Amino acid sequence: MDATDRLPSQVKALIVARAVNQLGGFSLAFLTVLLTRSFGTSLTTAGIVSAAFGLATIPSRLAGGRLADHWGRRRTIVAGLVALAVAQLGLAAAPDLITATICAVAMGLAFELFEPPSQATIADAVPPARRASAFELLTTAVAAGSLAAGVIADIVGRWSLRWLFVVDAGTGLACAAIVALALAPDAVRKPEHGAESDQPATSAISPWRDPALLIATVSGTVFALVSMLMLSALPLALGAVGLNPASAGLIMAASTGTLVLARPVLRRRWLAELPHSATFVLGYLLMAAGLCGYAVAHTLPALLVPTALYSLGNLLVLGRSFAVVSELAPASASARYLAVYGLSWGVATLLAPLVGTWLIGVSGAGLLWGVSAGVCGVMAVAQPWVVRRVRDSQRDLGVIHSTKAAVDRYDAVSI
Repeated sequence: MDATDRLPSQVKALIVARAVNQLGGFSLAFLTVLLTRSFGTSLTTAGIVSAAFGLATIPSRLAGGRLADHWGRRRTIVAGLVALAVAQLGLAAAPDLITATICAVAMGLAFELFEPPSQATIADAVPPARRASAFELLTTAVAAGSLAAGVIADIVGRWSLRWLFVVDAGTGLACAAIVALALAPDAVRKPEHGAESDQPATSAISPWRDPALLIATVSGTVFALVSMLMLSALPLALGAVGLNPASAGLIMAASTGTLVLARPVLRRRWLAELPHSATFVLGYLLMAAGLCGYAVAHTLPALLVPTALYSLGNLLVLGRSFAVVSELAPASASARYLAVYGLSWGVATLLAPLVGTWLIGVSGAGLLWGVSAGVCGVMAVAQPWVVRRVRDSQRDLGVIHSTKAAVDRYDAVSI
């Protein structure tokens, strides 16, 4: 039986909805290009505006985790998607740079709201042993939406970059409609005043006090930065070597095709049962090889093999990263744990436009890809240590919690 058949219906619906949303999901990659071409801004100014978008995604992610716990996951997902669509339409119609900047920041504030509740829904519905596979399936489904999105981006982007944001807004609203119809109504439990429970008050657990989560988040930030450099700087890098920036859509479509075709291999037992450390090493080495290929390739056909290598490595690292974090989180705090971990993507979204435009400005696209490949090589060496530290911290924290629980029970009996 295929792993997809064993997934709960709500998880299947969420995966389908995210794939639909991704049909227009290439607008972010063209934000800096839109700013430079439509408003005549310098590369530096465009990078600063894109960084402001990235900065706004940080409180967005935290708000998404808190709203999911206190307001409901379905409501949070739908509200985030609708707000993002409104901001994208505003950017598409912006008459000047000031309006475009305001809309870009509004996009950032809505951009991550739906991520923590989406990831928490999957983490809570799927057993720990299958979470890596479930998150990889989510990534592959999103990539399947990207396959069509790459073609749309190439066609629409050659005509008008503004219409990319209109298309993205439309698919976001379609995703919101699917979630509203397919996911079960929210039932957020509120503890009664004065009520007592035999279970620990997990709602009071602060993810910021979990050293294992903080270590994983630092590591995840490095991975996210490389991923966001690839996304945000690819159109500019193609332009730097004389290719049409809109061809980034075709490159991303090739990336998606690789993931869809490789899905049967990724389901093989030997790969699914690899330890986290070995999978991280394999993933980072594949990413490094692909990025090295980008550094020396200057035609679209020459970019196909590096794209395949990078995409496979990125998928392996991403799936295991969310699986590790979901294993750390208490059941009632999964959204907040995933929200804190997701800050890595907010930080990366903030830094990537600044780093990417600076590296390309200093020495062209080759320096960008070379530095990114070097970072992946370092992470291939460092990630096993990170996994060990996370497990050691998790074990130590478990001993502390067990000891505290035993003391509390002893005090209760003594009283």
